[in-house]
Amino acid sequence: MSETEVTSQLRKQIDSSKLPRHIAIIMDGNGRWAKQRGRPRIEGHRAGTNSVRAVVEAAAELGISALTLYALSTENWRRRPVLEIKALMMLLVEYLKRELRELNENNIRLKTIGRMEALPPEVQEQLHLTIDQTRNNTGLILNLALNYGGQHEILDAVKKVLYAIQKQKFSVDALTPEIFTTYLSTADLPELDLMIRTSGEMRISNFLLWQIAYAELYITPVLWPDFRKQHLYEAILEYQHRSRRFGKIS
Repeated sequence: MSETEVTSQLRKQIDSSKLPRHIAIIMDGNGRWAKQRGRPRIEGHRAGTNSVRAVVEAAAELGISALTLYALSTENWRRRPVLEIKALMMLLVEYLKRELRELNENNIRLKTIGRMEALPPEVQEQLHLTIDQTRNNTGLILNLALNYGGQHEILDAVKKVLYAIQKQKFSVDALTPEIFTTYLSTADLPELDLMIRTSGEMRISNFLLWQIAYAELYITPVLWPDFRKQHLYEAILEYQHRSRRFGKIS
């Protein structure tokens, strides 16, 4: 059976009434993919943009509400070689320019989370342009996590909550998890249902730490540049076969 036939068969098995509303992906393995082929690391990142296109297209076709992609962590920003970060920023700008028409044709809205102000001006400019030109789209929300860290997000939310309490918007005793969630950068997104990590690593890497409380985790050994629609379908099918109890007895 060809790859296309496998993908088609998997797609037919998905129950459209039990789709995860919000999927997040830790896109890992670009460097290893390049090393296995004797290529520079940036070639792994470049190949990974093909996976982004495939997954975004698949999520939009299925009717997923939101897709959050971990594109660059705060740790990556501080600890990766300067030349690699510059190349990643160039790839991001290229991707946004190239995909803008596709985003609009597929009714996809771009959103970002993370500390955008630290990104290069030309990257911020292209992000703002793409966000503005897709803001009226009503389909899939493509949420890029850039210069993002889960611990920083929670700390930033705590600061906002403290300020709100000082302004007497509510009391300390009135604070609930539901209220706290409204101060996170994902407040306007559906609750996270499924988190996928590629490359087989068994860690969360400071990603959406609050949001994963009851999310289903799916780890695949597939390196990100090799990840395609069929792999997303496999993750969703696994999700649909799990019993989500949220602390209750099944």
